[in-house]
Amino acid sequence: MSLPTTHLYDFPAVGAPPQVRPTPLSVVRDLPARVPARSRQLPPTVADEFGVPTVHRTVVDAAHLDHAATTPALCSVRDAVAAVLPTYGSVHRGAGLASRVTTEWFEQARVTVGLFVGARADDEVVFTRNTTDSLALLAHCLPRHAEVFAWESAHHAALLPWRRRCTRLAVPNSASDAIDLLRSALAASDARDKLVVLTGACNVTGEVWPLAELIAVARENGARTVIDAAQLAPHRHLDLGELDADWLAFSGHKTYAPYGTGVLVGRRDWLDLAAPYLPGGGATARVSHRHTEWHSGAARHEGGTPNAVGAIALAAACATLRAHREDIERHEAALTTQLRDGLRSIDGVRLITVLGEDRPNVGVASFTVQGYDPSLVSLVLSDELGISVRDGRFCAHLLCDNILGEAGSAVRASVGLATRPEHVQRLLAGVRRLIADGPALQYTYDRTRGWVTADDPRDLAVQRPW
Repeated sequence: MSLPTTHLYDFPAVGAPPQVRPTPLSVVRDLPARVPARSRQLPPTVADEFGVPTVHRTVVDAAHLDHAATTPALCSVRDAVAAVLPTYGSVHRGAGLASRVTTEWFEQARVTVGLFVGARADDEVVFTRNTTDSLALLAHCLPRHAEVFAWESAHHAALLPWRRRCTRLAVPNSASDAIDLLRSALAASDARDKLVVLTGACNVTGEVWPLAELIAVARENGARTVIDAAQLAPHRHLDLGELDADWLAFSGHKTYAPYGTGVLVGRRDWLDLAAPYLPGGGATARVSHRHTEWHSGAARHEGGTPNAVGAIALAAACATLRAHREDIERHEAALTTQLRDGLRSIDGVRLITVLGEDRPNVGVASFTVQGYDPSLVSLVLSDELGISVRDGRFCAHLLCDNILGEAGSAVRASVGLATRPEHVQRLLAGVRRLIADGPALQYTYDRTRGWVTADDPRDLAVQRPW
């Protein structure tokens, strides 16, 4: 099946065999944006082709309800990667055609990703490994005596990089409470340089934070802002310029491009004043016996040979999502309502919230089932029904301790492009059946392996793909 072309720039045509790709040199000369046509068709993912064996000796289509952890690749991303591999070369490191073409694709990818999040003309787009790496990069670039403000509800990636210089704000109980906590903390600070770390959407509850209001409070108090957009960017329109935020970070693996790339987008002044995050080739302009001259801009912090394929994959995902944004948001809104309303209606299920049920949600529902360990619930859903969810504390231990108490963990279901209404219905029916009848098999707890069953008829030996 030939997929619709949804690239913002002339990356190799989706679905086109290598021999009919556009001539690379003609492609890279044409830099003006080419806005893709709108499509009523949701872009497919590779997960649409995945069948899961169950303990009932059946194979069912995978119910992917774990998008908040990682997303399957878009088919357009897979095809873009396959198309560039024959001409892949080292970025900024050669006069050969492969190197020159890959360099142009890499720099086009930088522009495409910037457009996806509304980067301003003078913003930098720095490729990293993931959101954690992006925020660690910014932490490395902080002025010496800067004070950082972050809520204890944040993901560890947004909390730990600046822990020694961070004023931690309590877990808020509403959007207005979050705003008041920030205003009070900033008013009490006499630091010259201040940074507020904002969560775009909570990875535990899916609630979208009041970014515009929080950024306004930061501005009033002379503070800069960075948005952890790992959960928000794949699901909502983001515009860095409109929000007036200073930086944002997100990951390819949560944006349907699981090829090992993340990004930090935003102001360059702190980045240029800091020592290179990863000293080495590519970051240097000149090296002598006594002196090293470093590049400015993104190259300063992208030492070593970059993950060009990952950057191209992320750009392909951003272009596809941008072209289908309205349809994707409608699809996910319907699934979110079905999921959260359905869980709320089940006796014995507690749906977790922080800012309140009235907040917009990116399709995440964390819940507990009375009388059951969350790890057992997730295993039963997987083994018996072919449903992928996550359980645990979701790299947000302080938040989970606050809202879950001694239990400390929950089950998390999260929707996305690989989720269909029947998958949500399967989850809801599975939870109801578990509460009413218990598991279909006998499960025991092993300290090393967790919950296991001796009655599993499947051969789950994992074969290497190479």
